[in-house]
Amino acid sequence: MSVLMVNDWVEFSSLKETLDITDGNLASHISALEKLEYVEVKKQFIGKKPNTTYAVTKLGKKAFNDHLDALEKILKER
Repeated sequence: MSVLMVNDWVEFSSLKETLDITDGNLASHISALEKLEYVEVKKQFIGKKPNTTYAVTKLGKKAFNDHLDALEKILKER
């Protein structure tokens, strides 16, 4: 989510490389985030090559910021 928060759209291959995870692992995480409506998925062809990109939704941004706020609260309480 943090990668998506600072980029408009991120390609599957870039996200996979940045996170250093397998195709299947990334696909399962993206699928879970998509079910929660935290990410938007855009599939298209560039020439004859498939291209999948991802973007965070407004709901996803709110959930991520809420998560960061909760982490900050925990740290301040220590």
